[in-house]
Amino acid sequence: MRTSVFKHISDSDSFKAQLLGWAQQFREVVFLDSNTYPQRYGSYDVVLAADAFTLIKTDDHNAFEDLKQYQQQSKDWLFGYLSYDLKNDTEELKSNNFDGLHFPDLFFFQPKKLFLLKGNQLEICYLNMCDDELEDDFTEIIEREKGKGKSSSAINIQQRISKESYLEKVSEMLTHIHRGDIYEANFCMEFFAENAQINPLDIYEKLNAISEPPFAVFFKNNTDYLLSASPERYLRKEGLKVISQPIKGTSKRFSDATSDEQSKTELSLNPKERSENIMIVDLVRNDLSHTATKGSVQVEELCGIYTFKQVHQMISTVVSEVAESTSPLEIIKTTFPMGSMTGAPKISAMKIIEELEETKRGLYSGAVGYFTPDNDFDFNVVIRSILYNSKEKYVSFSVGSAITAESKPESEYEECLLKARAMREVLS
Repeated sequence: MRTSVFKHISDSDSFKAQLLGWAQQFREVVFLDSNTYPQRYGSYDVVLAADAFTLIKTDDHNAFEDLKQYQQQSKDWLFGYLSYDLKNDTEELKSNNFDGLHFPDLFFFQPKKLFLLKGNQLEICYLNMCDDELEDDFTEIIEREKGKGKSSSAINIQQRISKESYLEKVSEMLTHIHRGDIYEANFCMEFFAENAQINPLDIYEKLNAISEPPFAVFFKNNTDYLLSASPERYLRKEGLKVISQPIKGTSKRFSDATSDEQSKTELSLNPKERSENIMIVDLVRNDLSHTATKGSVQVEELCGIYTFKQVHQMISTVVSEVAESTSPLEIIKTTFPMGSMTGAPKISAMKIIEELEETKRGLYSGAVGYFTPDNDFDFNVVIRSILYNSKEKYVSFSVGSAITAESKPESEYEECLLKARAMREVLS
């Protein structure tokens, strides 16, 4: 099925840039970069999948079943995304809000060309139909000059929900919480630009340099682009082990070391942030229990504090074991969308979110990742991300925060602006 060749890469940073630049010629590209962020669970530093041999593209109707059949039939590497609105396939829900991007709800492809980099060891896996191109491609990549692409012009970013309206909507959500409809919900708002022309590669490189997150993504499907600096893993499967790592809780970085350390300490002790995180951990435990073997759901780490270039975050790790006969799609379907981007109870939260938000989320707060031929998978959460439809010249990014009984609307608004800062910076 595939031919594998191993190469030694002496300068992995330069190679990474050359590889992504070379990949721009293809219609379908998924580039995943861990930025060598230290993490317990991970397979590769960099992955590039390009040039579809087969693909699946569909709306939310029956999407998980279609993807399950595609995955079982191909028995190969598959790369792509699950949009947030696949919730409509798993529950009696709908999405009627404005959508300026018009991406498919689900998109996966089987790449002809695959590159897997770990340290200085590169594995190149080509489908046998094109393995005669492998050595020429590799030569082309390493001889490629690391030139800068065309820079993007500044664009006029608008806010879909005004500050006044945002504060009103959060107050309305708090009414739902105090009435007992929900305990917590993630409320998001969109920033957008129309008639925008950007260079996606340039924007991705700038965004990644600002954040250097563990789940960076450059995604291209013809004219649809995702440029992501996500710090969050949604779900990973290693053999029979399933790992979820929800993020809930954010605090600022400071250039002064003492202030920065104090910000971390305050985050770890903040009762509101801890309760946010613990509520989502309970939701994730419940989600994983649908496919877990009896008694195997465990919290490996509760409310750990992790530092990124832009912010400090509170992350928990929840794991489970599954039977060998359990389908990867069953694990994903029973946990999607991820609790950190919805709320608790999940279905009530999603209904209220849909009423109060003004934009269809689409790929934002969905997931991007891959399946391996061995039925393992790894998916991120699509946050801190810019979405671009180059045909329609529409740029979009969204940010959100978790609303709980302790939330103060003004503080939640400030948290959203903090999360939006990197995307605003690279676009303007």
